[in-house]
Amino acid sequence: MHVHASAAAAARACAIHIAELLVKRLCEAELVTLAVSGGSTPAMMFRVLATCPVEWKRVHLFQVDERMVPPGDAQSNYRMTQAELIAPAGIAPENVHRVHGEWPAQQAASGYVAEIRQFFGTADGMVPAFDIVHRGMGGESHTASLFPGEPLIGDTTGIAAAVIVPATPHGRVTLLPGPLTSARHTAMLVAGEDKAQAMQWVMGDEYAPLRFPAQIGTWRNENAQWFVDTAAVALLPS
Repeated sequence: MHVHASAAAAARACAIHIAELLVKRLCEAELVTLAVSGGSTPAMMFRVLATCPVEWKRVHLFQVDERMVPPGDAQSNYRMTQAELIAPAGIAPENVHRVHGEWPAQQAASGYVAEIRQFFGTADGMVPAFDIVHRGMGGESHTASLFPGEPLIGDTTGIAAAVIVPATPHGRVTLLPGPLTSARHTAMLVAGEDKAQAMQWVMGDEYAPLRFPAQIGTWRNENAQWFVDTAAVALLPS
């Protein structure tokens, strides 16, 4: 866990960490895969990441989750990612693999699964291993669009699915625990005093992902790094 004085500082550190992982992976492989989440703190991270010296033409970008809204909607994760990362970094359109939020949810989920399977060459029952997955956490400990009590938290073989969540808009498509757990590296970016209680739950002694979904892929995982501000960890022992 890397604790910083502000959300902006945590976002910057997370961006540098992801850039370093991308560069390292590109020394070993022809292409690198990065799945990203949306939100206001990630927007700060993306602005820094876009300026990092990464060979972006070799980076394939995926979405961790998306709201069922058109890509130009203010609530679209893709819209924010396009504005703050894709366009500034010059990531080629053919390297961007998005959830079609403008489609019906089940169709968007099926299309996203098919695109991921085609890219990774995974057969039914197999999940892909993204090189890097960037995630956040909500105040009730949700991550991606997996909220506490979601039955799909028990699905370890699926890739992505349509879900109905408590927050608006209610319709989402999200990656499932299989690919979230299989990621080679996970970068968690969490900021704000409203996350302090959830951080205490997630970092507790009990592994209970149905109650605390942010534990998925992070619980005792040495390849999961947390970038947080002081407000988010206010309830944790120093």
